[in-house]
Amino acid sequence: MDRTSVHEELERVRADFRRLVESADDDVLRRASNGTRWNNRQLLFHMLLGYLIVRALLGLVRVFGRLPRGASRTYARLLNAGTRPFDEVNFLGSYAAGRTVSPARMVTMFDHVIDKLHRRLDAETDADLARGMHYPTRWDPFFKDYMTLADVYHFPTQHYDFHRKQLTLD
Repeated sequence: MDRTSVHEELERVRADFRRLVESADDDVLRRASNGTRWNNRQLLFHMLLGYLIVRALLGLVRVFGRLPRGASRTYARLLNAGTRPFDEVNFLGSYAAGRTVSPARMVTMFDHVIDKLHRRLDAETDADLARGMHYPTRWDPFFKDYMTLADVYHFPTQHYDFHRKQLTLD
């Protein structure tokens, strides 16, 4: 894994997120996004959420990566079976938080989580980064059947870049 490229992509999205949020007025943030049921403000929160969730995903890899592969395969199957409720919680969570968390607070939260991911990535060993587990592929198009910790560090930026194209801020 090229840690430098992950650090660079984290900084790229940090600057982009700040610019997007700080340049959008309330009317633009309330505008419908393209291809989602969220408005721009809610979608921006959802993009932030991808980074907030990755911290939990890192913990899961640390646990399941030490167990036999069958354990995470079974866990991923169970989560895939719960895709419909997950999709509703995912939608409603970003819908509600996107209405209540201020844009300024989103920027602060984004900065905070990016800082934590930088520090955590620097502390990972090569063995840690090679450890992996099975994921529920029906939950997100960027989840692969098997992902290493290195893959998980890259996931939120893939998620961010995908949703970035759905914003209607311009």
